[in-house]
Amino acid sequence: MRSGHTENRPLCSQTLSPSLEVIMKKNRFIIPIISGAATAAAAVAFTVKGRRFQPGLEALDGWLYAHRGFHREPDAPENSLAAFRLAVSHGYGAELDVHLLSDGNLAVIHDSHLKCMTGKNGVVESLTEAQLPSFTLGNSSECIPTLRQILSAVDGRVPLIIELKPWKGNDARLCRRVFKELDHYQGAYCVESFQPQVLWWLRRHRPNVIRGQLASNYFKEHKGLGPARTVFGTFMTSNFLTRPDFVAYRFSDRKHPANQFCMKAWKMRGAAWTIHNAGELEQARREGYWPIFENFDPENGKRFEGAMDT
Repeated sequence: MRSGHTENRPLCSQTLSPSLEVIMKKNRFIIPIISGAATAAAAVAFTVKGRRFQPGLEALDGWLYAHRGFHREPDAPENSLAAFRLAVSHGYGAELDVHLLSDGNLAVIHDSHLKCMTGKNGVVESLTEAQLPSFTLGNSSECIPTLRQILSAVDGRVPLIIELKPWKGNDARLCRRVFKELDHYQGAYCVESFQPQVLWWLRRHRPNVIRGQLASNYFKEHKGLGPARTVFGTFMTSNFLTRPDFVAYRFSDRKHPANQFCMKAWKMRGAAWTIHNAGELEQARREGYWPIFENFDPENGKRFEGAMDT
């Protein structure tokens, strides 16, 4: 038998160099660590998987979306009828926020708490439609509009990104009421929410509607969410159940692995919020996002005077 024959050597001696054997013996935890990291990556890739190629996505591509309308102070505050009319007249799509009122009607305003935009105490969910004209926005004469008023003003001329804002477990009632309006609307739109319950309702009851999961890196903010909600929200672990068509991730957090898996591995659509200047707009478009912008004019890049970024 020749001295170079290796038939009876251990397999590792045949496949690993002596120096690598020494490293592996001294660092016996390397394999479990690498294996654990690979398993975690695979789990993330699986849980964030959404839905691709849903008919209707093309109608939303190629637009710039004005965040809460093409708003500017003082005459066209955010989520006002004036702001949405401006978006339409400039040829921009628009993003808006919808809440369920106490009488079952729908209001368009960002926060549940009224103080920020109206200067009055209380929450919008406690109001009725008849009370809305009494709540003016900022220093304008504009009042809190209804979803019906916004849909009528837009009238299908530009696409809409409609965020649903549940309050104290009313997600199913909110969804049902919203689609009493949207089922008859002829324009292009999609629906998004931070709450996976909304997307789950859409998957079960309106599967043909384009749906999106809103998210950001909650490890950097929203410290009061608790560890479980921070992890689940950041990594969008409900996606494998709700199967969103797109992910709307905070622009500054867009490099987070969960968002990158959605965009690059699963080839999902992505929206980027919120874009605050021409440089960010160009970057978002180059990376393939639907840009959701505010506080500047994309036509000339100029910021609006007194604008506060959100």
